[in-house]
Amino acid sequence: MKTLFTHVRVIDPVADSDAPGWLLVEAGRIAARGTGTPPPGTGTGGTVIDGGDRTCLAPGIVDLGVKVGEPGERHKESFKTAGKAAAAGGVTTMVTRPDTLTPIDSPETLEFVLRRGLETSPVRIAAMATLTRARAGRAMTEISFLKDAGAVAFSDGDHVLTDPRVFARCLTYAAGLGALVIGHPQDPVMSAGSCITTGKFATLRGLPSVSPMAERMGLERDLALVEMTGARYHADQITTAAALPALRRAKDAGLDVTAGISIHHLTLNTLDIGDYRTFFKVKPPLRHEEDRIAMVEALREGLIDVVCSMHTPQDEESKRLPFEEAAAGAVGLETLLPAALRLYHSGQMGLPALFRAMALNPARRLGLQGGTLAQGAPADLVLFDADAPFVLDRFKLQSKSKNTPFDGARLQGRVRGTWVGGARVFG
Repeated sequence: MKTLFTHVRVIDPVADSDAPGWLLVEAGRIAARGTGTPPPGTGTGGTVIDGGDRTCLAPGIVDLGVKVGEPGERHKESFKTAGKAAAAGGVTTMVTRPDTLTPIDSPETLEFVLRRGLETSPVRIAAMATLTRARAGRAMTEISFLKDAGAVAFSDGDHVLTDPRVFARCLTYAAGLGALVIGHPQDPVMSAGSCITTGKFATLRGLPSVSPMAERMGLERDLALVEMTGARYHADQITTAAALPALRRAKDAGLDVTAGISIHHLTLNTLDIGDYRTFFKVKPPLRHEEDRIAMVEALREGLIDVVCSMHTPQDEESKRLPFEEAAAGAVGLETLLPAALRLYHSGQMGLPALFRAMALNPARRLGLQGGTLAQGAPADLVLFDADAPFVLDRFKLQSKSKNTPFDGARLQGRVRGTWVGGARVFG
């Protein structure tokens, strides 16, 4: 029940520090920490893990927006396989999306999801529920009952709620309960049928494209309704420079608004599609390099709050199709950390800032206890070597589905161990 980590680089997103030190875990919680060498006898009677002054110790990742195939598409991903993938990637809490084949739109379905996660996943599960029944955009779900049953947020995923009256009604009701609504800021008419961002490359490839303005239009609409209702709102993915001014105005005006981005949009661009490589087909589509750079800058200054994997497993049959017809989405639980470390190794982001976006901010936004190394906090931790190089082999991933755009990529950053509530679940 006692574990001492010594000779590690302690990554503290709250204090914005990256310094040599030690950390003690007792009874599943962080008991003490400090710099330099721990006092004599600190680890007596427990396990001592010596990082050799090379490995980093950070709060476990809170991944906001993981899709698990249960219920309905267990052949793509189960809670058991997703949990193993999460543990291997340093993710200690999966915040699951409700856009399953059977949508999470009732307390009974939500209870099934939470129970399955508790029974089979080695990491923590926090579940979202849908905003409207069957994600159809017509009738509001029982938000109050779902919140009481454990839903941490409400979202229809990429089914954009097109009727502003229905959306306003949902936001008003959610505001009265203090519930968080997660939107997908895209204009659905402009985005329909598209699979690439408008530009010369899209024209050369002959693929149906969507303008970055579709994201700006969707976000402007959502923010106007948030201003009207006073609701708590999180944009699941902001991926274009065109949308940033609206987000900045909303935050400056004091609206309760945050925004996220997937690791794929932070580290890849539309040219990576190459010769119609369907593993690079995601939603929204990959953006231009200028947009990617703008997103990194927005993350660095805190305009974008959260980085997630947007883990979306797809089977081989749905990806082995012409690019326009192939399913969108990529797995990311195991690649989130090493892909994010690309920003660290390029000098664009420090480790505390990265873990603020991957652990602290999502935990705070959802009211969870994780994401911090504060004394008394749950001992949800990841130990990793930020410099360890490797070539990713998708067939070695723990996920059932292997649709990763990083297959064959040279990455740096190996997870050496993952702990949930003080118990080692990987490494």
